[in-house]
Amino acid sequence: MLPTSHNTQQVKRINVEIVKNTLRSMGIGTKASIANLTKLSVATCGTILNELLQTGEIIDLGPDESSGGRPASRYQFNADYASVLCLIIRTEGGIHSITHTYANLNGEMADEQTLILEEINVTVVEELIAGLIEQHHNVQAIGIGIPGVAHNGVIGICDVPELANQPLGLRLKEQYEDIEVVIGNDMNLTVYGLYNEQQFEEEKNFAVVTFPENHFPGAGFIIDGRPLTGNTQFGGEVSFLPFGVSRDEQLRMLQTTDGLQELVVQTLVSIIAIINPAAIVVTGDTMDPAMRDGLIQGCRDHHIPQEHMPELMIRRDTRREYVNGLIAVTLESLTYRIQVVEKQW
Repeated sequence: MLPTSHNTQQVKRINVEIVKNTLRSMGIGTKASIANLTKLSVATCGTILNELLQTGEIIDLGPDESSGGRPASRYQFNADYASVLCLIIRTEGGIHSITHTYANLNGEMADEQTLILEEINVTVVEELIAGLIEQHHNVQAIGIGIPGVAHNGVIGICDVPELANQPLGLRLKEQYEDIEVVIGNDMNLTVYGLYNEQQFEEEKNFAVVTFPENHFPGAGFIIDGRPLTGNTQFGGEVSFLPFGVSRDEQLRMLQTTDGLQELVVQTLVSIIAIINPAAIVVTGDTMDPAMRDGLIQGCRDHHIPQEHMPELMIRRDTRREYVNGLIAVTLESLTYRIQVVEKQW
């Protein structure tokens, strides 16, 4: 976190981000309209716009002839100035695959492909990335989603054994010094994609819980708009909730209709009581949208008051949200952000 007293260079970088993000959201803007929205001076906006024109990050569309008087130049954010490369690594049912796609600075995807591979290891990933970067224009960030956990560029536990305990992020950063590298957990990225999809007017608490076939459940949380992973990345391991049965019995229950319903309801009740989310999405190939009413009633039977019940959604397939979450996180790695901490007491 940066301190709240900034030097001149920090302030300038913050102002540049403000202008770029404002122009991106406006679509097309003039120097005066951008200054009005950002509350920066017209002179400051003019200087920043000129610099962004020189780098190619924005486009000059020419004068606005309809404004009357001296026409003002119109500017547009150049979403194709750069791109990000995203890879999703999966191992499901003994099948190893890597899905890769590019996205421009507006998050618009192109060239999505999936490769089925005999094995996936660090060398395979590095060689694939090298070829993809060579093919595409101005890649500024690489995002990788994995069925595991990564911290400071090092993969820890991972369902792809050859990637476990490998410093993949550090190796890529050594090879591509000017490119940002992000490695994220598949569940957390899916949660982020689903959260962004809701388009809440203000930051909310949000949860996703998944019940995959023949596996223990897992969950991911957003608290006040921020991902919650926990002190040791253990946050979301809801299979360890005190269900009152052994883990072997829990797996057996998950394979029966009544047992699944009971465990899902108990999990939902725990999440609602602890983080009071605005919405919960239940995912996994064991789930069916027809279960929604029964799950809501089950929560009510556990005395959750109606006013505290979150919106409940069921999604069997969240592959698109996973990709969207990875793209969003990878794009965010390119922004210069500052965190201002408000006094809480």
